[in-house]
Amino acid sequence: MEDASRAFGLSRAKGYDLIQRGEFPCRVLRMGRRTRVVTASLLRVLESGEPEYNASPAGLCTPP
Repeated sequence: MEDASRAFGLSRAKGYDLIQRGEFPCRVLRMGRRTRVVTASLLRVLESGEPEYNASPAGLCTPP
């Protein structure tokens, strides 16, 4: 998460804030207490410049 935020020129706090609002530029997964950035999504966004937002309203994927 921190590395992905830096790749976009964001601070760690700003990255987590964007995740909470569902506005982080690439897809993220919430696994327990950890937040993981989908590497393939990160690479696509960095290459194309087009954001890929999560479908869930909170910006986090939660288990069913």
